[in-house]
Amino acid sequence: MESMLNKLKSTVTKVTADVTSAVMGNPVTREFDVGRHIASGGNGLAWKIFHGTKKSTKQEVAVFVFDKKLIDKYQKFEKDQIIDSLKRGVQQLTRLRHPRLLTVQHPLEESRDCLAFCTEPVFASLANVLGNWENLPSSISPDIKDYKLYDVEMKYGLLQVSEGLSFLHSSVKMVHGNVTPENIILNKSGAWKIMGFDFCVSSSNPSEQEPKFPCKEWDPNLPSLCLPNPEYLAPEYILSVSCETASDMYSLGAVIFAVFNKGKPIFEVNKQDIYKSFSRQLDQLSRLGSSSLTSIPEEVREHVKLLLNVTPAVRPDADQMTKIPFFDDVGAVTLQYFDTLFQRDNLQKSQFFKGLPKVLPKLPKRVIVQRILPCLTSEFVNPDMVPFVLPNVLLIAEECTKEEYVRLILPELGPVFKQQEPVQASNMILLIFLQKMDLLLTKTPPDEIKNSVLPMVYRALEAPSIQIQELCLNIIPTFANLIDYPSMKNALIPRIKNACLQTSSLAVRVNSLVCLGKILEYLDKWFVLDDILPFLQQIPSKEPAVLMGILGIYKCTFTHKKLGITKEQLAGKVLPHLIPLSIENNLNLNQFSSFIAVIKEMLSRLESEHRTKLEQLHMMQEQQRSLEIGNQMNASEETGVTHAGSQIDKVFNNTGTDLLTGGESENKEDGLQNKQKRASLTLEEKQKLAKEQEQAQKLKSQQPLKPQVHTPIAPSKQTKDLTDTLMDNITSLTSLSVSTPKLSASSTFTSVPSTGLNMMFSTPIDNSKRNLTNGLNANMGFQTSGFSMPVNPNQNYFSGSSTAGVTTMTLGAAPTLSSYSPLSVPPAAVKAQQRPADMSALNNLFGPQKPKVSMNQLSQQRPNQWLNQFVPPQGSSGMGSAAMGVQANVMGQAAFGMQGNPFFNPQNFAQPPATMTSSSSASNDLKDLFG
Repeated sequence: MESMLNKLKSTVTKVTADVTSAVMGNPVTREFDVGRHIASGGNGLAWKIFHGTKKSTKQEVAVFVFDKKLIDKYQKFEKDQIIDSLKRGVQQLTRLRHPRLLTVQHPLEESRDCLAFCTEPVFASLANVLGNWENLPSSISPDIKDYKLYDVEMKYGLLQVSEGLSFLHSSVKMVHGNVTPENIILNKSGAWKIMGFDFCVSSSNPSEQEPKFPCKEWDPNLPSLCLPNPEYLAPEYILSVSCETASDMYSLGAVIFAVFNKGKPIFEVNKQDIYKSFSRQLDQLSRLGSSSLTSIPEEVREHVKLLLNVTPAVRPDADQMTKIPFFDDVGAVTLQYFDTLFQRDNLQKSQFFKGLPKVLPKLPKRVIVQRILPCLTSEFVNPDMVPFVLPNVLLIAEECTKEEYVRLILPELGPVFKQQEPVQASNMILLIFLQKMDLLLTKTPPDEIKNSVLPMVYRALEAPSIQIQELCLNIIPTFANLIDYPSMKNALIPRIKNACLQTSSLAVRVNSLVCLGKILEYLDKWFVLDDILPFLQQIPSKEPAVLMGILGIYKCTFTHKKLGITKEQLAGKVLPHLIPLSIENNLNLNQFSSFIAVIKEMLSRLESEHRTKLEQLHMMQEQQRSLEIGNQMNASEETGVTHAGSQIDKVFNNTGTDLLTGGESENKEDGLQNKQKRASLTLEEKQKLAKEQEQAQKLKSQQPLKPQVHTPIAPSKQTKDLTDTLMDNITSLTSLSVSTPKLSASSTFTSVPSTGLNMMFSTPIDNSKRNLTNGLNANMGFQTSGFSMPVNPNQNYFSGSSTAGVTTMTLGAAPTLSSYSPLSVPPAAVKAQQRPADMSALNNLFGPQKPKVSMNQLSQQRPNQWLNQFVPPQGSSGMGSAAMGVQANVMGQAAFGMQGNPFFNPQNFAQPPATMTSSSSASNDLKDLFG
C-alpha cells in the first residue's frame, strides 16, 4: 500500500511539475486554471492538450500548450521558423469560425517557455484515438486507450471533415494543406473538428475570379515541424509543386483509409528520399485496385479510390463528398440534423423530436450521451419544445447508469419539474413525467425526490384536468413502494382523498378508491383503520362503481395478513356501513352477491373471534373460581383442624367436666393445662399426649373437602330401635293441654344460633348420675349452606325439669313470631360458645356401641352426613330415632317456616311432669339407651 501511495504521489508530482513548467508565466494562466494532461494534437502532435477551467465563469475549456523545450535541439533560426509556423496556424484558426472548425476560446499567448491558447473542451485528436500516443503522459488515460470508434461515428466524423473542407474551399477560398489525423480533433461531444492551419494556402486571385493557390516547394532541410505530413500529401504537391482544393481531397481519401485501417496510412514515405518515395507512390496509385482497399466499407470504396486518383480533376470535391450515399446513414443524418438544429423553426423541431425515439435505439450509447443528449437538454430553455424533447431525454435516462443520470440529466430536469407555463405544455409535461415516474424515483436521489419529483405528483393530483388526475391515480400504485412512508401518509394520501371527495367526475372518484385499495399494503394497519376506513363513510355518491370500490377497500383490509380489521371495528363501524350499502337499488345481482359474501365472511370471523374470547374468559373464570374454592376449603380445613385439635385437647384435658353445661371456664382450662405442665407426667399420660399430637398432625395434612356420597357404616353391635316408641310418646304428649311451668335458668335448653344451622341441646343431670349429652356442641357445630332457621334470640323453645333418672321436658309459651330475622348471637350464647366443653360425656354416651368415626372422616362428610354419624340407622336404638326426629323437624322448619308447623309449636311441647314418669315403655327405652 505504501509503495502504491508513493507511486501515486510521484506521478501527481511529476504531472504537476510538467504542467507548471509548461505554462509557468504564460498569460493564459491568469484567466484559466490548467488541469491534467489529456491529449496531444496538431502537426507532429506537438501541442499538449490540458483540461482547463475559466476562473471567472468556471467554464470548461481545453488548453493547448507548446513547450519550447521540444525544439531546444534546433538552431535559433529553425526555432524561429517553427514558432512562426505554429503561430500562423493558431492565428488562422482563431480568425475562422465554423461548426466544423475547432473553436478558439482564448487567443494564442506566448511566454518565454511556451505557447498557449484555449479552445472548446476537447477529448483527444483523431491520431490519439487511432493509436498514435506521441507526446502523451506516460500513464495514458483509459478513456483514450480503450476508445473505439463506432461506424456511425466514423461516418459522421468524415462527413464533418468533408463539410469543413467544403467551407474552406468554397467560402474561404483556402486550401488547408495538411489534412491529417493529428489535425482532426474530437471535442468533448464527439464532433470532429479541423485545426492545424500551419500550411494553409489562400487564393491569390480576387474572390470573383477562379481561385489560384500558390504552393511552396518541398524543402527537406527544414525541420519536420515546418513541413506538412508527407504521408497524407497529394503527389502533385511534391512532384509538380502545385496545390489546389483537390489536394485536400486526396488528403481526405488518405484519412478515410487510415480511419478504417487502424490508423495506418496507405503509403509509408521515406522522408530522407521524399521524391523517390512519391514517384513509387504515384506508380502504385495509377494501378490502385479494389483489393488494396478491402478494409474500407464497400459502399465508400469506389469514392475513396476516386479521392486517391493521380489526376486531381478526377477527384470528387468536398461538396460532392458530403452527398454520397455512404453518409446517408440514419445515425449520421440524425447527428447532422442536431448540428443544424439552431437553424430550424419550432414546427420542424417538433416533427424531428417526435420521430427521434425510433432512431435512438439504433445509436450507440456513447454517441447518444455525448452528441444527442446535450443538444436535447439545450432545448429546455424553449418552453414550447419541452413536451417534445422530454420523452427523448427520459428514454436516454433509462439507458444511463444512476451516476450518469445524476451527473448529466438530473441537473437539466430541475427547471422542467417546476414548469407551469404555458398551461398546455405544463399539462403535457406532467403526463410525460407520470408515465416515467418509476424511472425518476429509481434513479433520483431521495432529497431530489422530496424536493422536485413528489411536488410534481401532488400538483398532478390537484390539476384541473381530469385526464391528468386519472393518469396520476392509475400510475401511483406502480411506484408506491418507492415513496417513503411519511410522504405517502402526510402528503399523498390526503390529496387522493381530496380528489375523491371534491371531484365531480365519477372516473376520478372510482380511480381514487382503486388507487387507495392498491396501496393499502404499503400503509400501517392503524393508519388504515383510523384514517382510510372512516373516510369511506364520507363518500357521498352511491353509484355501483363507487360502492364496489368501497367494498374492495374493506375486503382488502379485512383479508390482508398485515392489516386486518378488529372485531370491534367490524361490529361498530364496518358492518353497520356495509349492510345498508348492500341493499342499494342500483346494485345488480352479482354486486349484491359480492357484498353479501364479504358481510358473511366478516360475520363468521366476528362470531369466531368473540366466541373464542368468551370461551377463554369463561375458562379463566372457572379456573379462578376453582382456585377461590380451593383456598376457602384450605382455609376452613385449617380452621377446622385447629378447632378440632383444641377440642380434642379439651376432651382429654378436661376429663370429668360436664360438656353440655359448659361449667368450666376458659381460664379454668388454662389453669388445668398449666397445672399439668407443672406436674410430672406419667408414662401413660405421655403416650396419650403423643397420640394426640399424631392425630392433630394428621388433621393438618388432610386433603381439601370434596363433596361425596357417604354411606354410614353399620355399627358392630346392633342397638334397639326406639324410634316408634318415642314418636308415640311425643304424639301423646302433644295431645295434652297443660299450663306452662315457669322456666328456670338451670333447666333450660339453650339455643345457640350461628350462620347456617347450629343447635345445642343441654340438660342438667345430677352429678351422681351419668352425664348425658344429646345434640351438638356449639364449638363442634355444622353449617348447612342454602337455608337458615330464623330464631328469636330471646326465646327458649325447649325447657324441662329433671328427676332422678328421667328427663322431663317442658315448653315455655312462645311469643308472637310475626317477624323473622336472621339469626343473631345473644351475649349468653356468645358466652356459651366461649365456654370449653367436656367431651367425656360424649365418649361415655356412645361407648363401645357407637361405630368408630375418626375426626378426619367427620370433617370430609357433608354436614347432614356428619350428623348421621351420631344417629344410628333405623332399628339400632331409640336415641338414633330421636336424633333423626330432631333433624327432620329442623329441616321441616327451614322448608315451611315456624308458623303453621305443629311440631315446632311451643304449646305442643308443653307436657305435665307425670307424663314421662308414668310411661314405663319410655323409661325402659331410656334405660336401654343410657344403660
